[in-house]
Amino acid sequence: MQNLRHTLFSVFFFAIVFVNGQSYDSLHQNMDSVIFEAIRAEAFPGCVVYASKGDSVFFLKSYGYHTYDSTRRVAVNDIYDLASITKVVGGSLAMMKLYEDGLINLDDPIGDYIDKIGRRVGRVTFREALAHQGGLYPWIPYHLEARRKNGEFKNKTVTNEIDEDYTYSLTDSLYLYSDFYLKIKKMIRRSKVSKEKKYRYSGLFFYLIPELVKNLTDTSYQDYLKANFYEPLGAETLTFNPLDQFKLNQIVPTEVDTFFRMEPIHGKVHDEGAIMMQGVSGNAGLFSNASDLAKVFRMFINDGKADSLQLLKPNTIQLFTTAQYSNNENRRGLGFDKPLLEYDSVRSSVAKDASFKSYGHTGYTGTLAWADPENDLIFIFLTNRVYPSRTHRALYNMNVRPTIHQLIYDYLNNNLSENTDPVRNLE
Repeated sequence: MQNLRHTLFSVFFFAIVFVNGQSYDSLHQNMDSVIFEAIRAEAFPGCVVYASKGDSVFFLKSYGYHTYDSTRRVAVNDIYDLASITKVVGGSLAMMKLYEDGLINLDDPIGDYIDKIGRRVGRVTFREALAHQGGLYPWIPYHLEARRKNGEFKNKTVTNEIDEDYTYSLTDSLYLYSDFYLKIKKMIRRSKVSKEKKYRYSGLFFYLIPELVKNLTDTSYQDYLKANFYEPLGAETLTFNPLDQFKLNQIVPTEVDTFFRMEPIHGKVHDEGAIMMQGVSGNAGLFSNASDLAKVFRMFINDGKADSLQLLKPNTIQLFTTAQYSNNENRRGLGFDKPLLEYDSVRSSVAKDASFKSYGHTGYTGTLAWADPENDLIFIFLTNRVYPSRTHRALYNMNVRPTIHQLIYDYLNNNLSENTDPVRNLE
C-alpha cells in the first residue's frame, strides 16, 4: 500500500510539470513539491539539487536537514558521500588518463598489469571490467573477513588499539591493519568469474585501480587524481577522507551502522569495502559538494577543457562515455552509466528526456550525477537516503531522481520552445 502511495505521488508530480512548467518560479514550486513530499515520506532527511546549462548554474538549492532531528539545515555547499559516483570521478577518471598517456591498452587483460590476481580475474580485460561485461562477481563483504565466527577480530585485520601496524581509524575505538588491502586482493582473486560474457554489475575491479595507478605512475591514486584533475579544476571539496581537510559540521552524516562499526557514520565513507581500503578506492570513497562535483562533469562536456587547460582529449571522453556492448544488451560505457537501452519509468534513475549521449552514475547513498552533452546540461542530486538506515527506499519507490531530473528538462524545453532565455546564472 505504501509503495502504491509513493507511485501515485510520483505520477501526480509528473503531471504538475506539464501544466505549470513554463516559468522559473514554477520550476522551483514543482521541485519544492516533489522534494518536500519525499522528505515527509522519509526518502531522505535533506538534499542539494544542482543544474547548469553551459557556463550558467540556473538551479542550486538545498532542502531539509542533515538528519531527521532537524537540528542542522542542509546548505548548498555541504559535503556528501558520493558512493559509487566515485567510479566515474575517481576510478574511471584515472583510467582515462592512463589510457590517454598510453600506459594501458583497454583490451589487455588485468593480469598483465596487476600481479597475484589469479587466472580467472586476471584474464578479464580492462574494457570488460569497466563496462561490467567481464563476468566478475558483483560484491564481496570484505569487512566480514575481519571477524571470526565468535565475533572476535582475526589477526592482522582490526584491533581496538592504535599502533604502528594499525594506524587507520575506522571508528574512535577500531583501527585497521595497514596491509588489509592484501586480504581484499586475495578475496577478489578467489571470487567466481562467470564464463558467460554479459552485463553483470560489479565493483571488484574498481578496488584494484589504486594499485594499478601506483604501479604505472609511481604516484598514489589520490595524488594522481588531485594533480591531474581536482586541483586544476578547483574542486576543493572533492576528496577522500574529508575529515583530513574539513570540519565535521560541513559533512552530512550517512548511516547509523548497526552491524560493523556500530556507530553513526559521519565524515568517513559509508561503503564497507572502501573503509577497509582506508577510505580510498576506485569503487567508493569520494566526498564532494554539488558545485565541485559539477566541475568534473563540465570538463567532460567541454571536451576535456577547464578554462585554458586541456585535461583530457575529446576522443578519450567520447570513448569512455559511449556504450561498449550495446549489441549485447549492455548500456554501460567504460565505468559510466548510460540511459536504459529502452526507457522504463520504473527502472530508470534519470529523466525520460535524457539523451542517449548522456552519461553519469548513481550512488548507493542516493546520489546522482549526470551530464547531457546534447543538451549542454549537468544535473547533480546529493542526499543521504541511507540515514539512519539503508532500509529507507522511498527514494526509489517514489522515483524521486528521475522525476526532478525531468522537471529540469521540461523547464528548459518549454522555455526554449517559447524563445525565452531559460537560464539564470546563480554563481
